[in-house]
Amino acid sequence: MTAGIPGHNLVGQDRQELERLVQSLGKAPYRGRQLYHALYCRREKELAALTDLDRSFREALSAHYEIAYPDIQGEFKSKDGSARYLLRLQDNTAIETVYMPEEERITLCLSSQAGCAVDCRFCFTALLGLQRNLSAGEILGQVLAVAKAREIPPRSRLNLVFMGMGEPLLNLAPVMKAVRILADPRGFAIPLRRITISTSGIIPGIRDLAGDPNRPKLAVSLNASSEQQRTELMPINRKYPLSELLRACRAYPLRPRELLTFEYVLLGGFNDTDADAVRVAELLRGMRAKVNLIPYNCGSELPYRPPPLERVLAFQQLLTERSIPAYIRISRGQDVGAACGQLRLEGTGRIPITASMRPVRSPSRR
Repeated sequence: MTAGIPGHNLVGQDRQELERLVQSLGKAPYRGRQLYHALYCRREKELAALTDLDRSFREALSAHYEIAYPDIQGEFKSKDGSARYLLRLQDNTAIETVYMPEEERITLCLSSQAGCAVDCRFCFTALLGLQRNLSAGEILGQVLAVAKAREIPPRSRLNLVFMGMGEPLLNLAPVMKAVRILADPRGFAIPLRRITISTSGIIPGIRDLAGDPNRPKLAVSLNASSEQQRTELMPINRKYPLSELLRACRAYPLRPRELLTFEYVLLGGFNDTDADAVRVAELLRGMRAKVNLIPYNCGSELPYRPPPLERVLAFQQLLTERSIPAYIRISRGQDVGAACGQLRLEGTGRIPITASMRPVRSPSRR
């Protein structure tokens, strides 16, 4: 076996690929389906444990393939019960995944890229830049590695959100391949309604996702109430302006009882005024949508600060008065750098995170 070479890892291969693989080794296609079930439903970690396959076949597989999960390099536990996991991939690339337990379910926040190229001014992951896209196997590997570390049994109630490192719609094919395996009743069996992809507003990706019958839920990072404000916060707005983004969102096909989610990070003194709330309500008027209000998770490297609670509540009230459902989301794991927008590979000892990595302007006041 040549370990560590992309392509030799069985994790990430779908049922059809595994059927072709076993046929290349002289076996019937149903052996590929058995392999698929073992990888994703039973979550077997060792080929030797696949005792429903004959010994000679297991040995043939082991000569060329492996079942490899990302290595957990660090576990940073929060006082609120959540945890940030620092994972090392086979080529030594580092990524992060967040575990968030709740009373009746567990949510995992997954990365789709190592770093991020979108460069949102309030996001710490943007300080890293983009290293590379993740493969479907590396996305699935995050679920498998954390499930193993946390002893989460198969068929547990899991929610998955692609809100970790990276922009999922700039890596859409591997993300959707992973989603199909995650949602497959013969795979992880996680319903699509429990999987959410978050985007900064990549319009071609939104349109591609709209045409996929296996699409999960969609969340769009809004974060501003005007073109100028959004461009200052999110330079991607120059390429995909807010007006065009909202047109794509209005055209997005929704299932019965499904709402489009807009995420709005509240930055104290920047985008949290009454006038901002009124403009947001007007932008979303008539849409089947809800807004998640996220008070900013701050740090010393960036100049923004969270608004006071009374400002958050006032913003929420102005939206609800205008028939826009709005919910306040207090991010988990803030004390260990696991909250929304905080992922930055802290604890690697390899990538220094300093304010000098990218020039930062003081936020505009409105």
